[in-house]
Amino acid sequence: MSGQDLNADTIVEFIADIFERRGAESYLGEPVTMSEHMLQGAWFAEQDGAPDELVAAALLHDIGHYTSEFGTYSPEDVEDKHHDEAGGEVLAPFFPPVIVECVRLHVAAKRYLCATDPTYFGRLSQASVHTLSL
Repeated sequence: MSGQDLNADTIVEFIADIFERRGAESYLGEPVTMSEHMLQGAWFAEQDGAPDELVAAALLHDIGHYTSEFGTYSPEDVEDKHHDEAGGEVLAPFFPPVIVECVRLHVAAKRYLCATDPTYFGRLSQASVHTLSL
């Protein structure tokens, strides 16, 4: 399914198709799959008592890595592919602003946490550190 085919009736199928086709791939060179990473985000949000919208945002936060219009991340990348903005762009017509903005701003939030919490950067994965350097 291409981005041109997206509408309110096809967006859920589009997202499910990404999980089905790409979910078993290694997540950015990390020891988890794409599906595991995104499901972990949603699980942690749910465990923290986040509202449903934030659980959905956590689930979808990296969807921009896996939309063909924007390319996928590789550990060899030397420029930012703006997966956060790509994900927000794909989701914006179909999801509430709180979900879209969480997806769109999750990299900025990570940068903020690195700048304000001295321990945060040390807890990031190698892939996260690399993407922040782009």
